[in-house]
Amino acid sequence: MQLVDTHVHICFDSFQDDLDLVAQRWREAGVIRLVHSCVEPKEFGKFQAIADRFPEVSFAVGLHPLDVDQWTPALGEEIRRLAQSDRRVVAIGETGLDFFKSDQIEQQYACLEAQLAIAVALDLPVIVHCRDAAAAMAERLGDFCDRQTAAQGRSLRGVMHCWGGSPEETQWFLDLGFHISFSGTVTFKKAEQIKASAAMVPSDRLLIETDCPFLAPVPQRGKRNEPAFVAHVAQEVANLRQISVVELAQQTTHNAFELFRLPVNRSATLQSPGDEAIGAVAFALGRCPAASLLE
Repeated sequence: MQLVDTHVHICFDSFQDDLDLVAQRWREAGVIRLVHSCVEPKEFGKFQAIADRFPEVSFAVGLHPLDVDQWTPALGEEIRRLAQSDRRVVAIGETGLDFFKSDQIEQQYACLEAQLAIAVALDLPVIVHCRDAAAAMAERLGDFCDRQTAAQGRSLRGVMHCWGGSPEETQWFLDLGFHISFSGTVTFKKAEQIKASAAMVPSDRLLIETDCPFLAPVPQRGKRNEPAFVAHVAQEVANLRQISVVELAQQTTHNAFELFRLPVNRSATLQSPGDEAIGAVAFALGRCPAASLLE
């Protein structure tokens, strides 16, 4: 069984002391590709260094909506330049809207719009962060897509990452052509609407992620999250959809390769456990060593 973790933050300090061991565990768990999201462009050099060490890592570049106080037109040009500077860049983001912690709403709108334009111009998907802002996000994305199609005939593609919306909200973004990615939150006991959404997303639009080091899934709650734990997400989503975890892995891995246009010829494939589905699932779901406590 082969898995893709479509959203990680392994450049964070919580991984600096044991990243080699973390990589060993994700490979043993069957994770063959990882997409490293970007909070702020100054992380870019760290992404490159990590991808040099671990060739299965691809990455994005962008500015998180909670960091919009950094936004300037010059930073937008820097994001564009960085995205064109390294073939391992597979997306723009994470960008989006976060109304939970921020009152910089207009700045978030401007920052989002600019990064969407970069994504379309470079024909890259966009990684979207959306918290307490589903209606506003759907409206903004819809307006942007309409304008881009009319002006350039190009369509925006992307993923709603760490999705927490209701089935109704999920449908808004499916109608816009977006993929939907589920994280460890789908394993939480009280996450009824997330579970319902995970059950209804079409198989060709479904992705999985960890968003590590945050949101460790059940049964790893209270630990630092890591890419190997994406197998717990895969198992829960498979259960919700009443299919085997192997089938779920095949679907989501195919979707990740298609959306992000991930390379198929890097050496990481040779280092994965291949299609030893039972062994990979047994390791990832029952034998992952304890990780350090979540910050």
